[in-house]
Amino acid sequence: MDFTHFNDNGLARMVDVSEKKETERCAIARGFIKMNPETIKKVTDGKMKKGNVLSVAQVGGICGAKKTWDLIPMCHNILLTGADIDFKIENDRIWIEATIKTTGKTGVEMEALTAVSVAALTIYDMCKAVDKYMEIGEIKLVKKTGGKSDFNL
Repeated sequence: MDFTHFNDNGLARMVDVSEKKETERCAIARGFIKMNPETIKKVTDGKMKKGNVLSVAQVGGICGAKKTWDLIPMCHNILLTGADIDFKIENDRIWIEATIKTTGKTGVEMEALTAVSVAALTIYDMCKAVDKYMEIGEIKLVKKTGGKSDFNL
């Protein structure tokens, strides 16, 4: 079996995508951070001492997407053409959805997953003083378009 991320000597390598065709690519990932309803109320009422939690988490998620190549060893440095983070607030959790786009030779699935992860970690960081029981969960890819195959959960 040929492994794409190992060279002939069995050592790690970044896959060569120079022969691949550039296409428009999009990936959407989703996850949540669960917290006490009182914490959710503080977030929505703007009463967290560190500031506007969702605004900072949105910027954090976008920054995470842009730095994915620096965090995940075999990811390519991709020029992103779009990045957006949306939040849906429920009684005991905040759903985070990242939509990441590029026109390039490789997909942006890892960037979307990283964006959700960093946004959730940012929320955790901004709320940890008032809620020690937060949980981050169900981070997953829900849609991918462009390249060889599409995916839609």
